[in-house]
Amino acid sequence: MNKIKKYLIIIIGLLLMALSFNLFQVPFNFAAGGVTGLSIIVGKVFNINESLFIFIINQSLIIVSFIVLGKKKTLNTILGSIILPILIFITKPLNNIISFQNIDYIIVAIMGGFIYGVGLGLIYKNGYTSGGTDILNQILEVKGKMPISKSIIIIDGFIVLLSAFTFGISVMVYSLIMLVIISVISNKTILELNENKVLYIYTNETDKIKEYLTNSFAYDLTIFNSIGGFSKEKNKLYMCSVSTKDYYAIKEGIIYIDPKAFIIVTNSYEQKNANVLIRRKG
Repeated sequence: MNKIKKYLIIIIGLLLMALSFNLFQVPFNFAAGGVTGLSIIVGKVFNINESLFIFIINQSLIIVSFIVLGKKKTLNTILGSIILPILIFITKPLNNIISFQNIDYIIVAIMGGFIYGVGLGLIYKNGYTSGGTDILNQILEVKGKMPISKSIIIIDGFIVLLSAFTFGISVMVYSLIMLVIISVISNKTILELNENKVLYIYTNETDKIKEYLTNSFAYDLTIFNSIGGFSKEKNKLYMCSVSTKDYYAIKEGIIYIDPKAFIIVTNSYEQKNANVLIRRKG
């Protein structure tokens, strides 16, 4: 039943993204980053159907992800990559029924960004992605050692900048506003406004948890020697900084491996010299 609920929430999230795309982004040429934003630019310039373009690019990126990131890292992107363009195609006729052309552009950007952000957040919260440039961000994070926040700025920023050459500066500004709102609302929907979480994990399944974090998510971790204050039992305490969008999936995985694992989660608002954080063996 939990899996059915989980997939239902993901479908709802994808539907919200599709509605925002067709009702608020396409009619106003708001290319607010991602493959969806790029599809608006390509669609206007080359007269290519947006949903078809998104579908083709998403499936191409899935293949790349399998090759570069592997099966485990790719599985959670397949659902969104396939269903999102299908929902965009299905909901496209709503453009002929519902129109926001008489509403101020700033209101359109806020409304569209809010709806899209909530949908995206629901997907991330359940450990999945919508595919597209999320795959590129993961590749740059894992293989290029680039912080995901930086890769998002570079990729989405380029797409928004590209919209200025296609639709003009004013449309680009509204696209940027929508992109910022999407980012804020999606993070707020996931958990809070911060981007990273720091996990402190106390478990008896140390090797399995270590393998899960490093192999399945490519996260480094620090290992501390610990002694129970009451039991005096010696064990290992793991500390790992993870992206907020991966938090729920990682938490569920840890509990699955060790139902008795003790996990403390704190917000991480800023990291410096994260690359020097290495495993501390005692």
